[in-house]
Amino acid sequence: MKNKRYSEIIGCVSVLTVLVFSSCQGQIYKNIEITKNWNSKTHFQVCEPSIAINPLNTNEVVAGSILNNYHYSKDGGKTWVNKSLTSPYGVWGDPVLTFDRSGKVFYFHLADYKITSWIDRIVCQVAPTIDQPFSEGTFPKPNGSKAQDKHWVALHPSSNTLALTWTQFDMYDSMEPEDSSNIMFSISKDQGENWSDPLRINKFAGDCLDDDETVEGAVPAFGPNGQIYVAWTGPKGLVFQKSLDEGKTWLPKEKLITDHPGGWTINVPGINRCNGLPILVCDQSNGPNRGALYINWADQRNGDTDTDIWLMKSTDQGETWSAPIRVNQDKPGKHQFFTWVTIDQITGCLHFVYFDRRKYTDNQTDVVWCKSTDGGMSFVETCISEKPFIPTQSVFIGDYLNIAAHNGKIRPIWPRMDSGKLSLWTALINE
Repeated sequence: MKNKRYSEIIGCVSVLTVLVFSSCQGQIYKNIEITKNWNSKTHFQVCEPSIAINPLNTNEVVAGSILNNYHYSKDGGKTWVNKSLTSPYGVWGDPVLTFDRSGKVFYFHLADYKITSWIDRIVCQVAPTIDQPFSEGTFPKPNGSKAQDKHWVALHPSSNTLALTWTQFDMYDSMEPEDSSNIMFSISKDQGENWSDPLRINKFAGDCLDDDETVEGAVPAFGPNGQIYVAWTGPKGLVFQKSLDEGKTWLPKEKLITDHPGGWTINVPGINRCNGLPILVCDQSNGPNRGALYINWADQRNGDTDTDIWLMKSTDQGETWSAPIRVNQDKPGKHQFFTWVTIDQITGCLHFVYFDRRKYTDNQTDVVWCKSTDGGMSFVETCISEKPFIPTQSVFIGDYLNIAAHNGKIRPIWPRMDSGKLSLWTALINE
């Protein structure tokens, strides 16, 4: 999350058959306001959330929101404690939270280090439990004044190894043709204490304008046997990389999955800025789809009045992919956007969350949770927001939602806007 963005803030493949189960069932899950009775000291409003469930104790749920907010719950998300994260390197948004297999909490974020330069590193802070202090932070080696931005992280299926990917800008927002954006990778095998030197894993660079021609949205995923997969988007479309030796070597060049019609920047009425960046997940469960890869994104291939959520699947480690599958099951002509997907690694179920406007002719916006129990062959959608909201275009609402799932406990997270003020919410979904 970057200064340019915050300046806007005020206050060949087989085709899978999709079976339609629901046009969006009614809400039946209790909504919980995470930020109730809390006044953040930062002047930026809460959005761009990340959420994680402790696999050792599913009553423990943690979340982050911009710029430096940390939220945790000890009762499965019914009540929350809200705090501010600090670091000697500064905290400048894009929170990404996860638990490792020992129950430690990891909070990754952008830096604002006064000694060097703004967002010159991705910082990893660790806490032994959800209510104990975080470490000062570690990071992959910075690269001078180059901007390091929009990171995501994955955890090895049987160890505490962490894989981190992000976009490096030679100079953020530069129009100079010699400045480019690239996808970087680093790995930690000691619970975030040390990181490998950043490695560029893309052959085809993008520009530095943080738009359709920029390479962005790099999301890593571990396979069941420790394979490392990464997907992102940019001028070549949706692309894919992989390493079978813990990130030491990669494909000579990224593999094209599919085009990204209209690009990854999307215009949605009433939304300050919207993107359709991809999310990559891999099934590590012992279910029938073990090892399957899924990539989820949004685009406007059906016109600028019809934003849709899409999914593609690979069952051969990314060598071939299904045709794009439309996740949202409504009639054409409405907007669904800000998608996120996760896999319950115990049950193998796919869980999506996104904003949805199928019921309305104006900018009223609902939140939909969508589930697939058969590896993306069919979908059941449920409207989980108790009431819609109408965004104020002058107020930044973020770039994405998020969702976590573990052994039938699902916790989506989203911002809603009321009279220009943002609040952060979850729904208590227990199967």
